[in-house]
Amino acid sequence: MDFFPIFLDVKNRTSLVVGGGDVAARKVTLLLKAQGKIHVVSPTLCADLQASLDKGLITHTAREFQSTDLDDAYLVIAATNDPAVNRQVSEQARDRHLPVNVVDQPELCTFITPSIIDRSPVVAAISTGGASPVLARIIRSRLETLIPAGYGRLAELANRFRDRVKARFQDPKDRRLFWEKILQSGVAERVFSGHIEEAYISMQRALDSTEPGDGMGEVYLVGGGPGDPDLLTFRALRLMQQADVVVYDRLVAAPVLEMTRRDAERIYVGKERDHHAMRQEEINQLLVDLAKKGKRVVRLKGGDPFIFGRGGEEIDTLSAEGVPFQVVPAITAASGCAAYSGIPLTHRDYAQSVTFVTGHLKDGSINLNWGQLAQPHQTVVFYMGLVGLPVIIEKLIEHGVSPEMPIALIQQGTTEKQKVFTGTLASIQAIVEREQPKPPTLIIVGEVVQLQEKLSWYKTPEVPRRGATSPIGPTAD
Repeated sequence: MDFFPIFLDVKNRTSLVVGGGDVAARKVTLLLKAQGKIHVVSPTLCADLQASLDKGLITHTAREFQSTDLDDAYLVIAATNDPAVNRQVSEQARDRHLPVNVVDQPELCTFITPSIIDRSPVVAAISTGGASPVLARIIRSRLETLIPAGYGRLAELANRFRDRVKARFQDPKDRRLFWEKILQSGVAERVFSGHIEEAYISMQRALDSTEPGDGMGEVYLVGGGPGDPDLLTFRALRLMQQADVVVYDRLVAAPVLEMTRRDAERIYVGKERDHHAMRQEEINQLLVDLAKKGKRVVRLKGGDPFIFGRGGEEIDTLSAEGVPFQVVPAITAASGCAAYSGIPLTHRDYAQSVTFVTGHLKDGSINLNWGQLAQPHQTVVFYMGLVGLPVIIEKLIEHGVSPEMPIALIQQGTTEKQKVFTGTLASIQAIVEREQPKPPTLIIVGEVVQLQEKLSWYKTPEVPRRGATSPIGPTAD
């Protein structure tokens, strides 16, 4: 982040605004909403600022900025049309360690003012780090339609019951569960519809009837998809936000992991070739133990839990131990990586079927039905096949597949670090030795690969930077 998001209490503290035009007036309006004391320094005032001065809402010194104006300031905003003055204000405020904002010049700011959704006491702020204030306003306008005006009243109700809820539920986990249930219940709907008295009655009844819980939790097997967080399902996101604990794999993309609840415990159980952070049997037992402690656990997996994700093994253990669970499917790597690479897995002219297989080596061999995989007019997708690629090539050719059969390797598909390598069974090994692709890399074999160059639509940036998509891994580069 270029700026650390924070809310400042400016109530009854002096905020210095240097400038008397319309831009300065907009900043003053926001500061007044935050109940700040505002002093404006400017030779002249625009009509709106003059009106605020006439009403006694602000104070004013009619001259150019001087360093002594900073003596009593708690926060500083420079909004003049003179770049030299704005820079002078910024430098002197920084020398005094005062937070300073220079309008439309983020390089001179120690803080920036975001676009705001005001549902006081609920306030949401959106910022682009000064890169595009217009984009921040567009995002705000979209969020405005999703956040009912009654959220402020709902927050006030929650505040009035806060001490009573805390007294009834000593365990923070129990309190959180209670609030999550209430704030998405009929109590909230009564507040939104204006039936405040009914909401208070319902709230009190719920508080009186809900017992502190120490029983069984629940496990959610959630597919994190192939990497792009925009490919998550709504249900996956909702459960990720509710979980107390997140147990995640190596192939979960960093921005997907960051969509889990900020205060949730995170446990890494990733597996790499010849190195497992935790054996599968230990993972199964960990899920059971956490749920029996009353935790809500998200088992977050790259791709889909039931496609080479060992999800079946995990829920088999959960079922045997009587632990409640849910499974949230996701876009698997084959469909996600193929789509982002411009390779249709089926096509009337090239392939009428598609087969998913694992190319993961065990004891130096791959135990697959090579005769079936060598049949014409199909697409074969190999998961975890990079290490075993020489064996895959050898066996396919041995069973009758042409050495000129197209093949594609897709590294970190759907992310901004996606790379696609195409060739033939005869040529791909030389490409691998030259390009040195790294796991996770998906392999697609079939005539459909020849469409990749024509149908490719997703372009990765020349200089990758974390954004809507991000490299796969527990942390971003």
